Amino acid sequence: MAPQIPKIISVDDHVIEPPGVWQERLPERFKAVGPRLERRKIKAMRFVGGVFSYEEAGEHEDGTWCDWWLVEDLAWPLTRLSAAAGYPRDEVTVSPITMEDMRPGCWDPKARLEDMDVNHVEASLSFPSFPRFCGQTFYERHDKELADLCVKAYNDWMLDEWCAGSGGRLIPLIIVQLWDPEKAAAEVRRNAAKGCHAVTFSEIPPFLGLPSVHDENRFWDPFLAACEETDTVVCMHIGSSSKMPSTSGDAPPAVGSTLTYMNAAMSLTDWLMSGLFERFPRLRIAYSEGQIGWIPYVLERADKVWEENRGWGGVADKVKRPPSEYYFEHVYGCFFDDPHGLRNIDAVGRDNVTFETDYPHSDSTWPHTKKVAEEIMKDLDQETVDKICRTNAIRMLSLDL
Repeated sequence: MAPQIPKIISVDDHVIEPPGVWQERLPERFKAVGPRLERRKIKAMRFVGGVFSYEEAGEHEDGTWCDWWLVEDLAWPLTRLSAAAGYPRDEVTVSPITMEDMRPGCWDPKARLEDMDVNHVEASLSFPSFPRFCGQTFYERHDKELADLCVKAYNDWMLDEWCAGSGGRLIPLIIVQLWDPEKAAAEVRRNAAKGCHAVTFSEIPPFLGLPSVHDENRFWDPFLAACEETDTVVCMHIGSSSKMPSTSGDAPPAVGSTLTYMNAAMSLTDWLMSGLFERFPRLRIAYSEGQIGWIPYVLERADKVWEENRGWGGVADKVKRPPSEYYFEHVYGCFFDDPHGLRNIDAVGRDNVTFETDYPHSDSTWPHTKKVAEEIMKDLDQETVDKICRTNAIRMLSLDL
């Protein structure tokens, strides 16, 4: 008999922040330059080199209304790509929208729970949108006092408003002050005391201009020590390095979309060769939306390199065991549709795999996630299905479910 799909715990969804997140929490002196939502009518919008630009329509000209997040000198639009739920895939483009153009479940917690009910989902962990996947938006701000307050305001909204009243179904995920590991550690501890055990982080910090996980001065140690101490899992979403893999400047976006797993593969290799799991033996990390089919090769290759190239590979003094052993003890992968990965589940690790719906992004399986799971997991045993859909996530996120 085919396995039954239990109520799903999605470890990678997304929230579109409502207008008042920062304006209701920032001190008065910062409100004019802090994050605020403004509606503008535009004639054209372009996205080049990671930067949006636009041509505003005159009062009597035709145009499209778009809601823009403004902070300091940054203008960032809401687009259909980030709030695609309910729209046919052919209509999902990087096109301007307003809050009214999206499903209420994108930003309203009550409506989100209703959309989860439709989708056979019991609980959901959501990454930020305007702050970007690991809070890069605030790391890039010139005024670091404002940036610090924006990080704290987001986290307060996440725990006290988005997740509050959901009965544990909306799972908190915080951002931190990437530019200051001591402040980041304090923020982890502050929110862990309120019940949060998940934090976002960059898959490849040097792409943001930050020290790597190999840093000889151990830049990240205060932050990682706080995560270990509070049982907080470090969640790294594809794109959290603000740089997506591709082959050339003229390659279509579909090339980069196919290759997104490469950032996760590079990041995992970094962590396995860093020695961090020796120094932080209870630390756990997770890769969100990276899929899982690539993991067995990386583990196999890493073990081979560790075994045969230690003399010159630079890891003999800090990586004491085959890298794959650290993976099975410390790392979670995440997927939404990866039949190849499931055919190799033993090599990936039955205790290392979690599931997601990616609501409300264009890749989301909403509202058919249960049907997708039934199809791609039909050849697995019930215990493995339960682990993938539910129990691994409960352990990873320290949930009381």
